[in-house]
Amino acid sequence: MTNILIVGATRGLGASLANAYAGIASHKVYGTSRSYAAPSSSNVSKELSWVTDIDLANPHVGELLVEKLRILKDSPKCFDVVIITAGYFATEDFTEGPKWDEQVKMYTTSSIAPPFLVHSLHKAKLLTKGSKIVLVSSESGSITLRHESEGGGNYGHHASKAALNMVGKLLSLDLKDDGVIVSIVHPGFMRTDMTKGVGFDKYYEDGGAVTPDVAAASLIEWVDMELDIGKSGEYWAPRGPRDIGTAEKVLGKNLETPMHLPW
Repeated sequence: MTNILIVGATRGLGASLANAYAGIASHKVYGTSRSYAAPSSSNVSKELSWVTDIDLANPHVGELLVEKLRILKDSPKCFDVVIITAGYFATEDFTEGPKWDEQVKMYTTSSIAPPFLVHSLHKAKLLTKGSKIVLVSSESGSITLRHESEGGGNYGHHASKAALNMVGKLLSLDLKDDGVIVSIVHPGFMRTDMTKGVGFDKYYEDGGAVTPDVAAASLIEWVDMELDIGKSGEYWAPRGPRDIGTAEKVLGKNLETPMHLPW
């Protein structure tokens, strides 16, 4: 039995990943929810084991996650794949100015909570040799890919993803001797409530945005077929440059898929 943990499994990419993994008979999927109750929505597989009240703004989130996993009836001995996909996006521009509280929330969710989660899972021996940790970042976290054509702004979103990239690199170094793999990924430009909520739906067609189900399928294939210890600590786009508007402007044409992203 392959044990999968999806942190942030109630909607968007997290829900699509959970559903796809749960559809495989040999997989047991655990999903986290920020609410106190398991979601009743029909868009999430009934095969999931839910870990509720997991809020990435809680300083003790890692310890709480392990504690709740231990008391489940089907408590896992270890995880083969852990995907941390929970996120938050608030737009900012220089005219209105940066937003303090929104930035704190973005940094906390994207880049502060993940090492606490991973550390607690490792300390509890829920990670073993060959375990794969996938940190869902974004191409927006690449300093190299930032191009004058897209302008500035979105300080907290972009910078918190860049911080997550560093977190992933450092975790890969800490976990290398244990054979635990850490991958940082841009899963694709997606048609989600989060991107629509910040007005990015106007870029869907020109930007090649895909549904979370499509992005999830690409990511799962990447994790299963491509990700190994040789790629640990690296930053990748499983779907390649097709939805990264600055890729060709910065890196040139004929880019490969999957694409190794620059920091």
